[in-house]
Amino acid sequence: MPQDKINPKPALKPRPWIKTQELYIGGKSKASGISKPIKLSSNESAVGTSPKAVKAYMEAAVNLHRYPDGNYTDLRDALARKYNIESRQIICGVGSDEILKLACRAYLAPHDEVIFSRHSFMMYPIAATSVGAVPVEVDDVNYTANVDNILAALTDKTRLIFLANPNNPTGTYLTQSEVLRLWQNIPASVLLVLDSAYAEFIDEVDYDSGLEIIQKAQNILMTRTFSKLYGLAALRLGWGYACQDIIDCLDKIRDPFNVPTSAQVAGTAALKDVEFEKMAFDHNAKWLAWLNSEFKKLSLKPIASKTNFILMRFPKGKKSAQNANEFLLKRGFILRWLAHQGLGDYLRVTVGSEEENQKLISLLKEFMGQKD
Repeated sequence: MPQDKINPKPALKPRPWIKTQELYIGGKSKASGISKPIKLSSNESAVGTSPKAVKAYMEAAVNLHRYPDGNYTDLRDALARKYNIESRQIICGVGSDEILKLACRAYLAPHDEVIFSRHSFMMYPIAATSVGAVPVEVDDVNYTANVDNILAALTDKTRLIFLANPNNPTGTYLTQSEVLRLWQNIPASVLLVLDSAYAEFIDEVDYDSGLEIIQKAQNILMTRTFSKLYGLAALRLGWGYACQDIIDCLDKIRDPFNVPTSAQVAGTAALKDVEFEKMAFDHNAKWLAWLNSEFKKLSLKPIASKTNFILMRFPKGKKSAQNANEFLLKRGFILRWLAHQGLGDYLRVTVGSEEENQKLISLLKEFMGQKD
């Protein structure tokens, strides 16, 4: 009889915390029976991509046989010039998600605690549990992160705080003074991660994406993305900024050549296309305000947003968010119903093109029983 039949080896098992980890659920891309649906579920660019970025991407195709610049020198230099920061304090990644996970790998051990606000980005508990850390969700207030609640949740096991600012999926933000108050009241041993994925859409004078506060902080990491305003979602390009010690630490554990050449050159070109950037910002500002006004006319309850999306509340009963979602899907419009985040009465809609926005409102008027 074979030896392994006498003494069978134990089955291969993953780390115990992996079994409890949830999958990230992205926005839908398809609607049954609709060949070309209107996707307003993932906060993608309403105006596409900079022509300069597309041109740079296409030109990079002739060098597919070469490895990327492992230090993404041109991209870091372009970011440094744009934001007047040190290029050596920048790290780039496969979307900002990679940098969030690198921070967890670098600074967390099993059973460490990670604080984040309710109704915030779903990747935070996923990133935390992927390394065996314990996610700690704290209540927000009026769908906005609350500094006092975060501070009250601190324990001697807290090692990291995730703060989306502006927040996804609610669109709200914390002022610079509140972020500063949070940082001033956490231990130096706790890393504050400022997820500023939607920073390009906000122009409030009391907002800081992290660029200013990091000048005096040794325990803050800011993350940003090219997926939203710059329209490079398909390339999965993100970046982070922090003090030199943090960046050096993350650099040691990231994969070599983690950012493809195509993403590097497209991102660099996008940063230089200030005309496209302004056009994208202006389009969003105009239609964000218009949609907000139209939703209110329909007796829906939008949350004031500083991003490129709006989270709006529907009544219960026949005019519920779930029924609205199904009504719109049948007509080829894909929004985001977030019941799994405790937001079953809400739909989140990305600002679309002029035609998409107007058609959406027309459909919602039909659903709500109002004449066009």
